[in-house]
Amino acid sequence: MPDIEKTLLKLEEQYRDRWGSFDEEAGILSISDRLRPQELQTIPIFKDYDDKFLEEISPDISLVTWAKDFVLFEEGTYLDLAFYIKSGAVDLYIEQQKESVPKKKPIFDTTRTGRFEVTPQPAQESEGTIWVDTAAKQDTTETRITYLSSMDFNLSPGETKLLATGDIFGEIGAMSGWPQSVTARTASECELVQIRVGALRKMRRRSKALQSKLNEVYRERALFSQLQLIPILLDCDESVIELLKEKVDLVSYEPGETIVKEEEPANEFFLVRSGFVKLSQRLLDGEIAVSYLSKGMTLGETELLSEEKKEWSYSASSVEYCDLVKISHSDFKNILKLSPETERRLWEATIDRVKEVGANRANVSRSEFINTALEKGLVQGTSILVIDLDVCTRCDDCVRACAATHGGRARFVREGDKYENFQIAKSCYHCLDPVCLVGCPTGAIHRANVGEIVEISDDLCIGCKACANNCPYDAIVMHDMEEAWPSDMVPKRLRDKPRLVASKCDLCHSAGHEPACVTNCPHGCASRVESVQEFQDLIQKHSQS
Repeated sequence: MPDIEKTLLKLEEQYRDRWGSFDEEAGILSISDRLRPQELQTIPIFKDYDDKFLEEISPDISLVTWAKDFVLFEEGTYLDLAFYIKSGAVDLYIEQQKESVPKKKPIFDTTRTGRFEVTPQPAQESEGTIWVDTAAKQDTTETRITYLSSMDFNLSPGETKLLATGDIFGEIGAMSGWPQSVTARTASECELVQIRVGALRKMRRRSKALQSKLNEVYRERALFSQLQLIPILLDCDESVIELLKEKVDLVSYEPGETIVKEEEPANEFFLVRSGFVKLSQRLLDGEIAVSYLSKGMTLGETELLSEEKKEWSYSASSVEYCDLVKISHSDFKNILKLSPETERRLWEATIDRVKEVGANRANVSRSEFINTALEKGLVQGTSILVIDLDVCTRCDDCVRACAATHGGRARFVREGDKYENFQIAKSCYHCLDPVCLVGCPTGAIHRANVGEIVEISDDLCIGCKACANNCPYDAIVMHDMEEAWPSDMVPKRLRDKPRLVASKCDLCHSAGHEPACVTNCPHGCASRVESVQEFQDLIQKHSQS
């Protein structure tokens, strides 16, 4: 067989494997074969791209025909897909209604990690993040609640929005790593182009027209709600937010891309929508990391407020894919005139940033730690298992205790990356933005609704390895259950095949005790740290002992 035919055959096999988790019993009437460039160019969203580019992204695109009245995804679902309606109609709505919470609860905490504020939910409720609908006006102190998540649509419970041919949806949550804020159901038989997020990012990068379209969709559906819930803008009147919404630019950066450079003219102010931003400063002949930013944090407050400082105090670069809101200094200063409380909060942020940067610049080891935290993903973690190697005897009691708690299957690997005298075990970080949740076809991996805990339900897992492949930290292990799937298994392709199940740390939350890996360490050398700062404090404490 000629090489070109082998390549094409391999592409078709990869395509079937990639989209094979969908099943006709889920409301899908048909899934296309891999679409050729000529076929893709007949669909309006692909008309601006050449054949070579479309051939490159074609494995990440599928044309799927859905039956009427089937749910595409539910609110709280993590997706790596965006949907473009080729024909038909889709209803979007909020199913859930929860108890009231204080009005204008912020999306982001103002702590160093910029983590979500999380409201604990009873175990039987649907997974997701906290819920807020700031548009509701039923009371001066309380409001209706909807999924906070990506705020793709600011709908009230019971309200429906109908999308039709040419509309795109799901892309805001998919590209930001946030759960979907609505449930999507087919209102008619539909042809939907399903685009995985990797291809969508490449398309956005290549086409100014698509980038403009996606930005306008975001501006229309989500920007107002998100601006309202950013800490520095919490006390702004809606008229001020509306004015700001029309003034901002939406910008995106790929991993490692420079956002601003130290000592270059500073004329903009940034709000981080998604991703992490590293701040660095020159030192001798090199650079050192002095801080980092995450969701909800700001860049440029020092330069904005200073009457003298007109150049950037540091360089900023994206650590991963980053989306930011960019506002000119002149526009933002007009906002400050209308909202003195915003200016006060900015001054507080400026003082905190100057103190942090100064301390980190004076201590090279802190700079090294920031780099490690960003490179290894520790900034994502809310529970990181670290082991003091100066005390650890490698007895593996931690691993045995984990296995004993979980039916004989250990949920982590003791070995891992090292930093100074500590080992970072290959155990789930319970990330703020868990990419392992993306693409699970059954919902087996989900938020446990206990803090940030992510767990896997054995009875729902079909062993597709999507979560294990997505996890950047090798924290999910595939276990052979030494049995076959039953002959009536759905999807059919698994019938009589060996049964695999994914497993990972769940912090022993359902076992009724603290994590067994920590409590059963005979030497007290295993610890769970809940943030980068806590890990840094642990390292410093050890160095002083």
